[in-house]
Amino acid sequence: MIYFTLFVLIISISFSLFFRWTTFINVVKQMMHSIEDHVYVYQLFKVPELNENLQENQFYRKVSTYVNSLSSSIEDSDFTNLFSSEGKDIILYLDDNQIVHDTFLGARISWKYQVLVEDDYQKKKTFVLKMKKRDKRRILQSYLQHIDTVSDEIEERCRRELKLFINTESHQHRRWRSTPLAHPATLNTIVMDSDLKIRIMSDLESFLESKEYYHRLGRVWKRSYLLYGPSGTGKSSFVAAMAKSLNYDVYDVDLSNVSDDSDLKMLLVQTRRKSLIVVEDLDRFLNDSSSSSVSLSGLLNFMDGIVSSCSGDEKIMVFTMNYKELIDPPVLRPGRVDVHIYFPLCDFNMFLTLADTYLGVKDHKMFPHVEETFEITGATLSPAEIAELMVMNRSSPSRAFKSVMTALQINKVAASSKLQGRWIGDSSDQSESSSGILNWKDVSSPAIKEIRKFYGVLSAKIGDT
Repeated sequence: MIYFTLFVLIISISFSLFFRWTTFINVVKQMMHSIEDHVYVYQLFKVPELNENLQENQFYRKVSTYVNSLSSSIEDSDFTNLFSSEGKDIILYLDDNQIVHDTFLGARISWKYQVLVEDDYQKKKTFVLKMKKRDKRRILQSYLQHIDTVSDEIEERCRRELKLFINTESHQHRRWRSTPLAHPATLNTIVMDSDLKIRIMSDLESFLESKEYYHRLGRVWKRSYLLYGPSGTGKSSFVAAMAKSLNYDVYDVDLSNVSDDSDLKMLLVQTRRKSLIVVEDLDRFLNDSSSSSVSLSGLLNFMDGIVSSCSGDEKIMVFTMNYKELIDPPVLRPGRVDVHIYFPLCDFNMFLTLADTYLGVKDHKMFPHVEETFEITGATLSPAEIAELMVMNRSSPSRAFKSVMTALQINKVAASSKLQGRWIGDSSDQSESSSGILNWKDVSSPAIKEIRKFYGVLSAKIGDT
C-alpha cells in the first residue's frame, strides 16, 4: 500500500512538472515572438472585401476560405465563432479583429481580420497580411499562389453552400445580403414536359462549356431566360433547380427596393461570377413602370446594356412573368432574352407525373375517368393547385383523384361564366422560332379566385367523409 501511494505521488509530481514546463515553454515562445515584433521590420498587405468601385474583391473570398481553414490557429485565437454545417460538423470562423498565424517556406506569417464599423449600416471588412520585410521577396508571390490553389481545392472538395442574395436599401455600400439557398427543388423533381427538360439541361450544359466559344465571338459569357406562365406553374422552383444544377448563387432583384437607374446598375456590378440574376414578375413592372423609381430604359440597359456586358462573365439572367402577349416584342428580343420557356397549366400527362411524385401511384382504375375529365374541361388548374389537392388527400389516392376531377369541373363552369373562352395548349405546342428562341405558345389563365373558394368547400366535404 505504501509503495502504491508513493507511485501515485511520483506520477502526480511528474505530470505537474510536465505541465509547468510546457507552460513555461509557451511563455518563452510568446516572449520571443514579442521581441521579434519589436526587432524586425514588417510589411503589411491589406485585402479589402470591396474595391474602390464597391465591387467584390475576388481574392478576399479566397483569403477568407484559406484563413478559416487554419483551424488549429483559429482555435488559439481569443475569440472564435462556431457554426454548424449541413453535415452537422462544427465549423470555426475567425472573429472580428482576431489574429491567426501561418508558416510558409520557413517564414512566420500572421493574418488579422479587421472589421471597421462606420455606422449602423456600414461595415468595412479587411484581412491584413503581416510578414517580415526580409521574407517578402522570397515568399510573397509563392504564398499568394499557394492561397489561390488551396482555396480552390477547398471549394471544390466541399462544394460550397449556395446562397440567395437580396438587395437592401440604397444608402448602404454593400447592397446585397445573403441567406443559404435551402430550396429542395432539383431539375429531376421539377414537373414539366420531359423533352423540354432535356433540351433545357442540354442548353445549360452547353453554356457551362462555352467560355472559349463566347470569347472567340467577342461576346460576354452570359445567357438569359424568360420563364412565363400562370401562377403556380413552378417558375420560382425552376430557378432554384437551375441554381443547384449549375452550382450558382442566386441574386433576387427587388425593383421596389431600387432607388433609380444608377442604383440598378450598381446592384449588377456587385454580383459575383457563377450567379443567377433573377427579376420576378417582369410583366407587372412593364405594365405599371410609373410606380417604380426605375425607368424602362434603365431596365433594358440592365438586361443587355454596357454595364451588363462589363459586370463579368459566367452569369445567367432569369426573368419571370405570367403573360408575355401584351409585352412589346423588342423588350424580349434575342440578345436581351435568349430562351423563352413556357410553364403551362396542368394537363393529363403532367397529372400522371404528379400522382407518381406525390402519391406514389403509377397506375389506377380512376385514371381513365380523370383523363376524360381533362378532355372535357381542358387544363384549368395549375400544377401547384393539383399538388395541394393530392397533399390534402395523400392517405386516399381515390379521394385525391375525385377531388381533382371535381375541381376541374368547378373551374370549367367558373371560367365559362366569368371569363371569355380560351384554349390551353399541351406539350405538342412546343416550338422553336426562326430566331433560335426556345418558345412555347401563349395561353390563358384559370379562374384562380374561384378555385380558392372551392378549396374551402372541398376541405369541409373531405372533413365530413
